[in-house]
Amino acid sequence: MNENKRPLVILTGPTAVGKTALSIGLAKRINGEIISADSMQVYRHMDIGTAKIMPDEMAGVKHYLIDEYEPDEEFNVTIFQKKAKQAMEEIYSGGKIPIVVGGTGFYIQALLYDIDFSSEDNTDGYRKHLHKLAVKNGNEYIYNMLKEIDPEYAAGIHANNLKRAVRALEFYHETGNKLSSHNDAQQKKQSPYNFVYFVLNNDRKILYDRIDERVHKMFENGLVREVEALKALGYTKDMVSMQGIGYKEVFEYLEGGMSLEDVILLVQKDTRHFAKRQLTWFRREKEVAWLNYQDYDNNQAAMLESMTEQLKNRNII
Repeated sequence: MNENKRPLVILTGPTAVGKTALSIGLAKRINGEIISADSMQVYRHMDIGTAKIMPDEMAGVKHYLIDEYEPDEEFNVTIFQKKAKQAMEEIYSGGKIPIVVGGTGFYIQALLYDIDFSSEDNTDGYRKHLHKLAVKNGNEYIYNMLKEIDPEYAAGIHANNLKRAVRALEFYHETGNKLSSHNDAQQKKQSPYNFVYFVLNNDRKILYDRIDERVHKMFENGLVREVEALKALGYTKDMVSMQGIGYKEVFEYLEGGMSLEDVILLVQKDTRHFAKRQLTWFRREKEVAWLNYQDYDNNQAAMLESMTEQLKNRNII
């Protein structure tokens, strides 16, 4: 059935679960190159708050869609899909296997099932109108607009996720259809790739402890200084890129709205909630291969062996 389909490997899971190290090991083992499916690591100057993989951590494995856009440039699922397809062609032409790594589930779905976004053109005017409303009334105002017309889609995103809320409202404005219904229909499509979709997971307490520790390290490593530098470059808190967890909270701290201790606690809480939403998304996806750390005694080498076997069984390697 998959003889004429080109190979594709997905490696995802909630934030802080340990995707990076495992992805490097997998890429080396199967002669792969990595495409980042992270909506934040694509931006330059935003390293600490995005937990971005740095060049010295890549171990010689080529990465795509890392540090490719300025924070004031538009980057969305449509652009991701286009750029990721271009990267895949480059990887295939070099005789290697593309490995899509990251936690933005909708980006992965859009690429894997080649979701059609052609009906979402020419929405600039309405998009600007929505962004003006958000500046005037707050992100939750836009979120509540979305809940009115597409409660199913709204239930899957955070009230502060302005980018996705605006996108869903744009889609409804242009087509008269709910984005949740469109996505359901698109997901029923067969993937054009011979793929294995790995989802990493861990015990909830362990995952949440890892998240809390990661957030502490971000602040120890200079997250506040990073946001100050972004402000100095002229980037503002209302930009889509600055809505990422960690950035919007630090902006509020710098404006005197919160104490640093409260900001750290809020970023930890928001990140835990984000991880929970990510897992909810991945559980809805079809044809996924779950890899739970506790099933492998937290041994990444054993997990790598299991992944390799599954890829062999699917004739991907």
